[in-house]
Amino acid sequence: MIDRFIRYVIVERRYSGHTAAAYKRDLCQFLQYLINIYAIDDLCNANTSMVRSYLVFLKDSGMENRSINRKLSSLRSFYKYCLREGLLEVSPLQGIKSLKQPGEVAKFVSEREMENVNFEEGDDFKVRRNELIFEMLYQTGMRQAELRQLKDDDIDESKKNIRVIGKRNKERIIPISEELLSMIIRYQKLRKEQFSNENNVLLFVDDKGKMMSPTFVYRVINSILMGVTTIEQKSPHVLRHTFATHLLNEGADIRAIQKLLGHSSLGSTQIYTHNSIERLREVYESAHPLGEKNMNRSHHNDD
Repeated sequence: MIDRFIRYVIVERRYSGHTAAAYKRDLCQFLQYLINIYAIDDLCNANTSMVRSYLVFLKDSGMENRSINRKLSSLRSFYKYCLREGLLEVSPLQGIKSLKQPGEVAKFVSEREMENVNFEEGDDFKVRRNELIFEMLYQTGMRQAELRQLKDDDIDESKKNIRVIGKRNKERIIPISEELLSMIIRYQKLRKEQFSNENNVLLFVDDKGKMMSPTFVYRVINSILMGVTTIEQKSPHVLRHTFATHLLNEGADIRAIQKLLGHSSLGSTQIYTHNSIERLREVYESAHPLGEKNMNRSHHNDD
């Protein structure tokens, strides 16, 4: 039954292999729990009390609410499919709500820290590729999976934009600067010189001319951010957060940012407003006569 559902999400829902694998993992974990605790080997035989018991088990094992909610989402999708296929009359998740989560604040690199980014000297393939990977992620906000799948044909030099294939194969167009376009063209030339015998349509390749792995991209970004910021997570996704936060700080419309990021829900984009509000608070405290910093200044002058 699980394999049948996974085929459905890949073929009909057009979910990525990564998402489908996460669904399968979550469903198999729940099934294993049912087997171990209730001697039930069919997900369709689960009831609401069993689901609640599973949630308690996950919570007691130390899992965070956010991770539990993601597993709940997988179960909801599966049982919704079962209802539609006539395999169930009532979902065992009926009446079960997601767990409350603390307000999420996306980690990002500040504008000042970004000014301290330095790249290696030289004009060889690896140096220019790593620089372009970083700038592409920061200047477009695309996901690392989207970056790895970019093809040369996705770059429109005349219109100065990039075609990106996102989650569920949704296509979006992201404008790019003249500077970034020049970096792309220069890199493409170096790549063709480096791998003259390769007939690769991918824009980015690893040191062997093959498709980059997620780990490869992570290492590139991590090494560049290591001497720039003190935030713990120095990953490609942090640059996506940084892209969105910096746009908000400069007054960009949140719906425009939603489209650039490829979010289907505005709620996914709104996590960045927390960062922007903190930035506004800093500006207020520094500039407003009644701001905390100016009040402290005033008190010192009174001494």
